[in-house]
Amino acid sequence: MKTINQLQTKPSSRYDSFDPDQEGNKNTKFADIIIDGRSLYQMLKRHDMVPSLGWGSEEHQRKMINYFLLNQMHEYLYYRYPILVCPWCGDEECGFISVFIEKEEDLIIWRDFKREPSNKVIDVGPFYFKSDEYEKVINETFGIAGIQ
Repeated sequence: MKTINQLQTKPSSRYDSFDPDQEGNKNTKFADIIIDGRSLYQMLKRHDMVPSLGWGSEEHQRKMINYFLLNQMHEYLYYRYPILVCPWCGDEECGFISVFIEKEEDLIIWRDFKREPSNKVIDVGPFYFKSDEYEKVINETFGIAGIQ
């Protein structure tokens, strides 16, 4: 029996208000991905990337949501999707962390996290989400940090 994980998102930012590192750096705001009460951003913070959901242009946010809902396949990653990206621009050319997303019956599965472009495996997951709850949470990320 697979353990079903709980997925939530919440508005977050790269630096808290008292962090001295924020001076001179971009304090990107984003939709933090919370799995079973733990921030994915914090789990992978050492990579200095931010979640790809909830920020950027309207077009970019809709594309990310479509990726995560499996409505659109990534242009060259296919069923892998950028889950954490460059905090400055969100561009995949700067490097990113990808996840393999698949649907199996009424579950959405995130597995096989990798640092790109080096293809280095990151030891996190797999995570199993109920598809109806998952869809609601992912759709709610739109505009969580505004539209840039």
